[in-house]
Amino acid sequence: MKRRTFLATLGASQVLHGLMARAQVPSVPVVGFLNSASLATYSFNASAFREGLRQAGFIEGQNVAIEYRWANNDYSRLPALAADLARRNVAIIAATADIASARAALTVTSAIPIVFTVGSDPVPFGLVSSLSRPTGNATGVTLFSSTLMAKRLEFLREVAPNARLIALLMNPDNLNYDVDVKAAQEAARSLDRQTTVVHAKNPGEVDTAFDRIVQQHAAAILVASDPMFLGQREKLAALAARYALPVVAWTREFATAGLLLSYGTSIVWMYHEAGVYAGRILKGAKPSELPIIQPTNFQLVINLKTAKALGITISQSLLLRADEVIQ
Repeated sequence: MKRRTFLATLGASQVLHGLMARAQVPSVPVVGFLNSASLATYSFNASAFREGLRQAGFIEGQNVAIEYRWANNDYSRLPALAADLARRNVAIIAATADIASARAALTVTSAIPIVFTVGSDPVPFGLVSSLSRPTGNATGVTLFSSTLMAKRLEFLREVAPNARLIALLMNPDNLNYDVDVKAAQEAARSLDRQTTVVHAKNPGEVDTAFDRIVQQHAAAILVASDPMFLGQREKLAALAARYALPVVAWTREFATAGLLLSYGTSIVWMYHEAGVYAGRILKGAKPSELPIIQPTNFQLVINLKTAKALGITISQSLLLRADEVIQ
C-alpha cells in the first residue's frame, strides 16, 4: 500500500514538474504571412522577408514562428486567408504581394499590426492616411511602380524604335489595374506610341494573352506590376522568345528569367524591409511610428543574350546606363 502511495505521489510530482517546465518556456510570437502568389513561385521573397526578420533579431523556429497563407494567384481567397490569421490572433500580419492582400488584412482587423508590401501609392487606396505618418494599425513598403511606366516605355522605345504598337499585359483583378493602365497609356501617348490592353487573370490565361498580342500585331510588351506575372516570369520569357517580342518589366527577376529589360526597385529589397519592420513591431514599435518605406534605388537590367536572340543591338550609351547587363 505504501509502495502504491509512493508511486502515485512520484507520478503526480513528475506530471506537475513537466507542466511547470512547459509553463516556464516562453511562447514565441507568431507572424502571419499572407501572399496572393504561391510558395512555388514566391519562395525567394519569403526568404527575403525572413532575412529581414533575422536582421531585426528574430529567427524562424527559434524566437518567432511564421504562419504562411498563399492564395495561389486567386485574389478571391485572400479575405478568408486573412480572417483565418486574425482568428489565430497572430502578433503581426505581413500582407504581401500588393493592394489586395493589404485590403484583406485591414478588413478583418483594426487591432493586429499589419506590414504591407504594395506596388502603388498606398494613400489613394485607403491603406494609410499619410506616407510619413501612417495612422491606424498598418504601415509597410511601396515600390511606386506605376510612376515608372514612362521610364520603362522610354527604354523600350530606345531598344525597339520601330515598335509603334505596344501591348500592355495586365491583370484586371489587380486593384492597381486602373492606375497602371492610365499611367502606361499616358506615357505611351507622350512618346507617340499606341497601346492595346491585353488581360491575363491567372497563369492559365498567359498563353491566350500572347496569342491576342500576336493577332493584334503588337511589336513589344510592357508587363504590369502584378505578383502573378512575376511568378510566371519564365513562361513569359519563353513566349516572348517564341514570338520574338521585346518585353520590359518592373523588377530584376524578369530580366534574369530571359526578358529583354527590367526597370524598377528590387522586390527582394521590398520584402526584406517588410521583414525588418515586422521585427521592429515585435520589439514594441507601433505601425503609426513607422513611415511608409519608399524606394530610392532604381535598377535598369538588360539581358544582352536575349537582345542578340531578338536581333536587337543595344547602344553603348544604354549599356553604360545599365546597372546590370546579363551576358
